[in-house]
Amino acid sequence: MNRHRASRYQMRRNARRMRRYGVEPIGLITDDLEFAPLVIASIARTVWRYRSELAPFTAALVTVAVGVTLHTWYPAWWPIVPLLTAAVALTLLVWGRWVNLTRPIERGYAAITTAFAGGWLTAAARIGPFTPPLPAILLIGGVLLAVPWWAHRRRRARVRVERALAAWPDIAKAVGLTGSRVQSAIVDLWGYRFRLGLGLGQTVEDAISAVPRLESALGTTRGGIRVQPVATKQANRADVRVIETDPHADAIAWPGPSIASITQPAKLGLFEDGAPVRVPLLRRHGLFAGMSGAGKSGGVNVLLGDLTACQDVILWAVDLKRGMELMPWASCIDRLATTPQEAENLLADAVVILDGRADDLTKRGERVWEPSPDRPALIIVIDEYAELASEAPRAIDYADSIARRGRAPAVNLIAATQRPSKDAMGKSAVRAQMDVRLCFRVREPRDGDLILGQGMVKAGWHPHKLDAPGKFLISSPEHDIPRRARTYLLDDEGVQATAERHAEHRPSLDEVSAQALQRATETPAPPPQPAVRPSPRHARDNAVREAEEALTTALRQAPDDGTSIGDLIHATGMRRTWVYQRLQELGHARQVEQVARGRWRALPEIHDP
Repeated sequence: MNRHRASRYQMRRNARRMRRYGVEPIGLITDDLEFAPLVIASIARTVWRYRSELAPFTAALVTVAVGVTLHTWYPAWWPIVPLLTAAVALTLLVWGRWVNLTRPIERGYAAITTAFAGGWLTAAARIGPFTPPLPAILLIGGVLLAVPWWAHRRRRARVRVERALAAWPDIAKAVGLTGSRVQSAIVDLWGYRFRLGLGLGQTVEDAISAVPRLESALGTTRGGIRVQPVATKQANRADVRVIETDPHADAIAWPGPSIASITQPAKLGLFEDGAPVRVPLLRRHGLFAGMSGAGKSGGVNVLLGDLTACQDVILWAVDLKRGMELMPWASCIDRLATTPQEAENLLADAVVILDGRADDLTKRGERVWEPSPDRPALIIVIDEYAELASEAPRAIDYADSIARRGRAPAVNLIAATQRPSKDAMGKSAVRAQMDVRLCFRVREPRDGDLILGQGMVKAGWHPHKLDAPGKFLISSPEHDIPRRARTYLLDDEGVQATAERHAEHRPSLDEVSAQALQRATETPAPPPQPAVRPSPRHARDNAVREAEEALTTALRQAPDDGTSIGDLIHATGMRRTWVYQRLQELGHARQVEQVARGRWRALPEIHDP
């Protein structure tokens, strides 16, 4: 009885294994060696290995079997066959993309093959599958329809990928991912991708660190493998993409504006799988960063091409390169600053508008400014933000205020810079408030962390490996997985034509903002403080002077039994050695001798330093 139960359990376990890994015949060599079983096993193994190439013959045999069955047992069903055939063929032709028939020619081939098989089955059910000329029709038609199948690039690529991934256990052992397994694989136009189930205790970071070894094991080019977490956030899963043909090898022409309102997500480019890079920009600050020649200006042009098509957006711009980059858009930009003083005034007026809109929202009892042609959003584009920080330092205070408070009133910043360091960005609040970050090629990995955030390079974001202008990585609330993308190409002629076309439909500044600017002109507001930043040396001298004053005050107010060294350190905020030194300089040698007692008494001869 127990033996019978064990046998049934073994059968169920073997069935589960076959469903999971597939059935592959093997040849078994034992002492009782016979020639016939080996031949049969070899033939079965060959048929299994080349099952994709033999699929047309398999389909023909299945069609003959179905025809025999229909003619023998269900001859009256022959009118139903053409109806079912028409329904299936039409479904494949219209909705074939849902079964991975992405191209129209593939859906057409599937529909034609289905129609041929259905027509032959109808005749076979009616007059018999072996009645002439049905066998000849099936043979000739099957061969003709098999040629596209054999020549299809994706089918051949799928077979090649399946055979390559069949050796995954050995590959996993070689690259340090022992215990991982391939769960599924899909072949696309540029290579293939597969879902990797990681072994016990392995993480996505382990797979990312093994990328160079994977490139060697799978025989790809350097930089030809991408590893990223799955969208379901499962920690023991990873998506591996193998790029055999770079989809971004050539520039992608800009197809035209993708939005008509700032409330819609703008399309900035394409990912490697052909999906569009869509990003909502309403009430968000953006950062375009990367080394010189990496494509920042091209990305900004694409963004302006979309924003100038929106009739609910007012555009202001700062270009301290005397307008070299943004001047072609001047007809669509409501206000353009090309000097440090103009930039300071522009940002100061933006803060005035921000405050005016905030007051208006308070009066209305609303929390956010909803853009419309009559009440447009205000977006300020700043090219080479580092120049603004160095040439117009007072403007940084206004930019900081906009970054912190501009979301609700729909006053937002779009900054472009080569390296958004603390010195370049002026204040950390500006960079910290950038929700949308496009990182183009950088020279060093640490620059990637500087742009995208600390630890992002270790997590798989590698902007230093981008190899062409216009390629970028995007980090935003909607894009938290490292996926390479490329911006559209909008050349100078395209910029000029787009600006001329959109200039006629630009909105005017809303009444609330205009009134706020008018009131500010009548009663100018004082500049933000501090207007001039003290030098580090000056700040250090002030700190020492304040500490000396605090020390003198603490000694004067000491109780009769004295004050402890800890109290003096706390009062001055300085170190113990500094306190000892200052006490000696103030004439307290006698108190220094009382360190062992741990108390410091106030003396009448204390004087101000």
